Amino acid sequence: MLEISDLTYRVGARPLFENANAFIAEGWKVGLVGRNGTGKSTLLRLIQDEVGKPNASIRVRRGARIGFVAQEAPQVDTPLLDLVMAADAEMTSLLAEAETAEDPQRIADIHMRLAEIDGYSGEARASAIMVGLGFEQDELRRPAREFSGGWRMRAALAGVLFSAPDLLVLDEPTNYLDLEGAAWLEEYLREYEHTVVCVSHDREMLNRSVTHILALDDKKLEVFVGGYDAYLRKRAERMSLAVGMKAKQDAQRAHLQKFIDRFRAKASKATQAQSRIKQLEKMQDIAVPLEERTIPFHFEDPVQLASPLVVLDEADLGYVEGKPVLKKVSLRLDHDDRVVVIGPNGQGKTTLVKSIAARLALLSGKRVASGKAVMGYFSQDQLDELREGETVLEHVRDLEPDWAPPRLRGLAARMGFGQEKIDTKVQNLSGGEKVRLLLGLMAHAKPHVLILDEPTSHLDIDSREALIHAINEYEGAVLLITHDIYLAEACADRLWLVYHGRARQYDGDLEDYRKLVAAADRPADDGEKHVAALVEQVTPKPKASKYTLQRKLEAAEKEIEQANEALTRIDSALADPELFTKDQKRGESLLKERAHAATALARAEAAWLEASEAMESVA
Repeated sequence: MLEISDLTYRVGARPLFENANAFIAEGWKVGLVGRNGTGKSTLLRLIQDEVGKPNASIRVRRGARIGFVAQEAPQVDTPLLDLVMAADAEMTSLLAEAETAEDPQRIADIHMRLAEIDGYSGEARASAIMVGLGFEQDELRRPAREFSGGWRMRAALAGVLFSAPDLLVLDEPTNYLDLEGAAWLEEYLREYEHTVVCVSHDREMLNRSVTHILALDDKKLEVFVGGYDAYLRKRAERMSLAVGMKAKQDAQRAHLQKFIDRFRAKASKATQAQSRIKQLEKMQDIAVPLEERTIPFHFEDPVQLASPLVVLDEADLGYVEGKPVLKKVSLRLDHDDRVVVIGPNGQGKTTLVKSIAARLALLSGKRVASGKAVMGYFSQDQLDELREGETVLEHVRDLEPDWAPPRLRGLAARMGFGQEKIDTKVQNLSGGEKVRLLLGLMAHAKPHVLILDEPTSHLDIDSREALIHAINEYEGAVLLITHDIYLAEACADRLWLVYHGRARQYDGDLEDYRKLVAAADRPADDGEKHVAALVEQVTPKPKASKYTLQRKLEAAEKEIEQANEALTRIDSALADPELFTKDQKRGESLLKERAHAATALARAEAAWLEASEAMESVA
């Protein structure tokens, strides 16, 4: 389907591809991976621009239709559904011609072709795709200009999916999708009958939806069979093999050099020494791929405060008096919580976290927070708040205006901005670097609560791994909104579900939630969202969350410690040989107390074992 041969491409003096080669067969689902800035999006653009040119390095099967997601749907008065259907140019043209054609033979040809391409079900298919991507049924006829850029981006994605091209090319398609939309897209791509090439930093999507990985590394392309985890294993095996072969070669070189140094001056061994020299010169160096270093994230641990840090009690949340987005919310956040907020887009997840962060006043009810608790809040919207024209150093100076420049540069370096980046104007930073700067600025205050609203949209896979590590090392509370399943599963102990005007704890795990989203009905007649059954009709299988089990483990460990301390104290007293002679009643009382302590120890150990086994099962 797609063949890349000896592709060489430069941006200015910087080479992105040097004699790169790859072959993608019909029907493959391919995930294109590589570090940010290595040229993934450039490769997609080259596929679009170079196909069909004479002697091009990129070739696609003759007659194949290629589909790319546009920047976004235009701001026009045309209904979104019509824009999506217009993506299939042939079907749209035939349907329009069928309204005006008069020649009987032409009319018959039109209807025969519409039947062949399933044109009569076009509106139903387009509606199903749009609902799957998060649109409400009653929104499909609304003009495109009434939607935000993110929703128009979804419509553009719906259009390319609807046109069902032979080669579907997607660049970060999950960036504008919630967990529900991402889960639907994974399933759609898995069942898609044609070829897909998709740039994505979503590790779970790359594991669930692709058959091959196309890796862009060191200006070369290479195809691996399997998902992302399989690719990592093969890459690690290759690295290990290269290191081993390099070590063996180095040992052989040292042995040859030792022989040469020892015998090259001796006439009787001169010929053999010369032979070794030639052998050494002919030896090809074994190159060990260099592991690119990912700059770590770091969140300073706060001073511990007593729980709860924040409590919402019967609170109505929203922006307009009398029109709450969420009603009667009662939730609490403790100092060691790890909470992921789930639910469809537009249901109020950001409203909830803004209210907890005190960035949005309550409409009614109570918000009780520790007076010393510092809230660290990150939102994608803040990317626009960086001051264009100012440098990284100028933003860092806002934190500590009185610090000397060397100390400020050290602070910037801890955020990941070295000498070569510190004087860069923020508009020239990559999306990932802007995220890194904002997280660093936020973390400087040593917050007790990290509130992160979609922090990973501009981060590559390795940077997401670094963020996971930093969150798990951090000792405060974390409240997270993300469409990245891998990040959520790696960091979450509890889930809060926001849906249909309510916010409450969800007793299942993310896998339960994904299954419910996939299994839920998608009614088209009443406009209900396809996850309605999640809250109103389907009850997840009850089971303890990691958070609950961790609490049980901690309680059991404390009881075991207290029981052991009591037994040690009692046994020390009972060791007195004159105890029963001096005070028989006290001796008998100690024996009874010891029996109670031993029973408590046995009960606590049983509770610990049960919670521990349950934790292993959840893990």
